[in-house]
Amino acid sequence: MGGQFISFEGGEGGGKSTQLRRLAARLSAHGIDVVTTREPGGTPGAEDIRSLLVEGEPGRWDGRVEALLVNAARADHVARRIRPALADGKWVLCDRYVHSTLAYQGAARGLDDAALRQLHAFATGDLWPDLTIVLDVDPALGLARAAGRAGGEARFEGEPPAFHKAVRDRFLSFPDVTVVSGDAPVDDVSDAVWSVVAARFGL
Repeated sequence: MGGQFISFEGGEGGGKSTQLRRLAARLSAHGIDVVTTREPGGTPGAEDIRSLLVEGEPGRWDGRVEALLVNAARADHVARRIRPALADGKWVLCDRYVHSTLAYQGAARGLDDAALRQLHAFATGDLWPDLTIVLDVDPALGLARAAGRAGGEARFEGEPPAFHKAVRDRFLSFPDVTVVSGDAPVDDVSDAVWSVVAARFGL
């Protein structure tokens, strides 16, 4: 099987990073060469842009600036890391990708969905994941989880409840994602994620 691209999505504190690492370990145990990465970020240049996006006060940027920054980071990330890995037959697991842009800058910031999709196509050559898993948790629970580990990257956590509700509602509305509850114990969530991946790719 050639390279596959899986993205993990969801609101703050949904467990994306934990479940991505667990899936990577499970795939590696099956002899699959896995690359793990994140957005915004994933390359040195994209990580520099990440600091602009996730640090500082919530009102630091408006939605248009965020969309341009995240797609600038994504353009570098896709060109320098994701596409080369896929071309080498590796599986890429990414913590956030295009659905986050459509949810955060689209639904929550009010930007046009079609315009964001065009910007994504320009930045990436219209590269979409083979599978997107949304880890769904109630925003209040997710924010409580995130508060314990936010550190210097708390900009989006500082948005009001209506913002996080809009993000969650948009994630749940996408027709091209698979939703997994993130409220269950970590091991149960891992098993649910594995079931989705195994079924999708015949593992």
